[in-house]
Amino acid sequence: MKFGLEKKRLMKKLNNFIFGLLCMAMFFACEQDAGTGDNTTNPPVVSAEVNPVNINQTGFDLLEKMQGHWVGSNRVIASDYDWFAFDYRAISPSQIHGIFEGGSMGNLLTSFFVTDFKDTRTIMARNGGLLNGIYRTSYFVLDSVDYSSNGDFYRLVDAEGGTNTMWMELRFTGDSLYFNAYTSRLGLVFPPTRHMTFKAKKEHPELSEAAAIAVDFPQNVPAWDFSQGFNQAHLYAEPGAKSATFLAHDETATKDVLTLAAESGDPFIIDQHPYLGYLQVDIVRNSTIEGKNLFLNLSKDPLTDTDGYLVNSLDPFNTILLFSEIVGTQDNFLITYLHPGTYYVSIIADVNGDGEISTGDYSHPLQSITIEPQGQQQITIDNITIEN
Repeated sequence: MKFGLEKKRLMKKLNNFIFGLLCMAMFFACEQDAGTGDNTTNPPVVSAEVNPVNINQTGFDLLEKMQGHWVGSNRVIASDYDWFAFDYRAISPSQIHGIFEGGSMGNLLTSFFVTDFKDTRTIMARNGGLLNGIYRTSYFVLDSVDYSSNGDFYRLVDAEGGTNTMWMELRFTGDSLYFNAYTSRLGLVFPPTRHMTFKAKKEHPELSEAAAIAVDFPQNVPAWDFSQGFNQAHLYAEPGAKSATFLAHDETATKDVLTLAAESGDPFIIDQHPYLGYLQVDIVRNSTIEGKNLFLNLSKDPLTDTDGYLVNSLDPFNTILLFSEIVGTQDNFLITYLHPGTYYVSIIADVNGDGEISTGDYSHPLQSITIEPQGQQQITIDNITIEN
């Protein structure tokens, strides 16, 4: 079987995106029009003030709007990527979660949840990830809501430093999402600037709908209690700045994510998340793929047929929920923060070394795995032998 040109271009963008997105896993930000107007180009005046929105009055609908498998395009700094996806689903009555699992280098995650903060019932976001031994999470609080003909707009700012440090903004119009964020790199570069773009449409609503039913979502009850704020001794920011950020660095490259989370002082770590599971992927390499980088995809629909050849259609590729790149020296990978459900697991070996899925790369017959709530599953892929 030979690859079609359109599929080759799609997968090249998909896998090249990994590098660009990992570059911002340390300091989350984004670029494009999510503002209240159609041509928002200038950020608002920055301020260290943090004034939470009371979701008993407005803004609670952000949680319902944000859930979904969002498939679209992204821009990181000045680089455009034609394909990207985020899979946001409910994991409790008042929290949704999504993650970009980049692979060997790290990941990027964001969850939105109900909490009490500064004597106010509000929504916060937890954003961060693990990048090359650097663990970082930051907390944002909803401080602005606006409903207009341009769409429904929501802004969440650094819960300690406000827009003075960083913020994210979202605008929903119909089934479309525009997602911006701004960063000062925790005070290293001031004022904050837009750095990444995510513009997408909601696909496969049955995934988030099933999760919502399973956990009785949405409810206006605290998922986590931040009524007492943060432990100031654990917060990290550059000198002169404030941020609700927790940071730990492993120079030895030997510590796992749970160890780093504890060292950072993060009040809300991975093993405290309800409902989510883990998947250990073990890879048995043959002589053809030894030392080759691997593209690991979890998808709703199979990317390969029963003989192991990649499907000759773009449609299944738009059902990819997680996409990772595994370096040639690695034979196993632990996928964390994983939504329960059934996934097709596809590994494609970049045998020709061109950094994209193309003719000459190797794949395997379709395999699936079901993740139970808070489950820990394992799958072995030992038959990556089919040349495309």
